[in-house]
Amino acid sequence: MYAIVDIAGKQYKVEKDKFVYAPLIEGDEGSKVDFKNVLLVDNDGKVKVGTPTVKGSVVSGKILEHVQGDKVIVFKKKRRKGYKKKNGHRQQFSKVLIEDIK
Repeated sequence: MYAIVDIAGKQYKVEKDKFVYAPLIEGDEGSKVDFKNVLLVDNDGKVKVGTPTVKGSVVSGKILEHVQGDKVIVFKKKRRKGYKKKNGHRQQFSKVLIEDIK
């Protein structure tokens, strides 16, 4: 059984007892979270597609920890002008354990 869920504008394929690294979610580590924007549910070959969401479907999970992603380097240069700019950042993620798909 799996589902396609919209979390913060991004779509994720989630399965029970698996981890998902989603964009930073408000809440403490160990707290429960419910995702109500379920776009598709596959239950052993029986597929329900939402228009735009599946009514009555909820994916529940638990926030395990808040982590940072790999460093992303942003380098800008204009040739023969002497212009170089180097910036970078690390994206914030929440590690979520999917507990149930209803």
